Amino acid sequence: MTTNNPGISSLHDDAGRPASAGGASAFGVGGLSAEALVAALRAGGEPSRLRILTLLEAGDLTVKDLTTVLAQSQPRISRHLKLLTEAGLVDRFPEGAWVYYRLAETGALGAMARGLVAALDPTDETAARDRERLAAVKRGHAERTAAYFAEHAGDWERLRSLHVEEARVEEAIREALGERPFGALLDVGTGTGRLLTLLADRYDRAVGVDASHDMLTAARSELDRAGLSRARVQQGDLHALGLPRDAFDVVTIHQVLHYLDDPGSAIREAARTLRPGGRLLVVDFAPHDLEFLRESHAHRRLGFAHGEIARWLEQAGLDLVETRDLPPSPQIGGDGALTVTLWLGRDPRLLLASGTPTKATT
Repeated sequence: MTTNNPGISSLHDDAGRPASAGGASAFGVGGLSAEALVAALRAGGEPSRLRILTLLEAGDLTVKDLTTVLAQSQPRISRHLKLLTEAGLVDRFPEGAWVYYRLAETGALGAMARGLVAALDPTDETAARDRERLAAVKRGHAERTAAYFAEHAGDWERLRSLHVEEARVEEAIREALGERPFGALLDVGTGTGRLLTLLADRYDRAVGVDASHDMLTAARSELDRAGLSRARVQQGDLHALGLPRDAFDVVTIHQVLHYLDDPGSAIREAARTLRPGGRLLVVDFAPHDLEFLRESHAHRRLGFAHGEIARWLEQAGLDLVETRDLPPSPQIGGDGALTVTLWLGRDPRLLLASGTPTKATT
């Protein structure tokens, strides 16, 4: 396939043969109908849309982001995205008044989208300029995020001063999950995306879900800073995640449940997404009596007893395998100091060689 744009390389190999000469398998694609294949090739086979696919490989972007990078009008960019989405090469995720786009992640069309991007010359001048403009856009996002956090830093610093140091909590999280790598991570109520970066050496892919657009903006900046393309974030209801069953090896819920009216519902929904043998890690406060957290910081629950979370894990069909308290450091001390507790549950199902889940027996 050639283009009339000298800034976008044609999809040919070093010998001048079309890169797709070996058939659809050259892109790792299989199982598509002729109609779907032709629609995807038509959608992707246009210079601006190829540029969009290349940019989306670097992470989630909005129409506004892409208009800035490509210097094209909003209606034109929206039209390109509509065609790419309808063809299945791009996924669309509404987030309040915003809409984010990303490369399709699964299936034959996802493989095709990534194959098209991989076939482009990374040293191409147009691609290099696009990457420079995208870096500038992301720097702007990061600056706005930093200003947001600076505005609210006083509240967060006060809360941090009440409980065990974050470094100790993060160390305990890594210890609870062990050293062995796992496939897929879901972080429920991801906030700034800190756990996605903390556990980046353990997973193959990760998804963070949060209800707050401001928090997701911060999380995207964190992922960009860390260079993490294997992780993404999206807006969602913690009680109805909109994610498939049996999709994740590990699910984390870190300092989230105390904001919810129905924490048990959130645990059951998180457990639903676990694969057989998967693990759910809950991190939250032990019971306390700091009423100002309810009044000034939207806490709905003043901590959780061991048995309370254990009961919800059991109701969600999980076995409780570990509970660990992290008391505040001596320098914090005092009647207002908070203890952080970790609860680790496991899905008791086993996955048979046939791929059918079954209940483990002892």
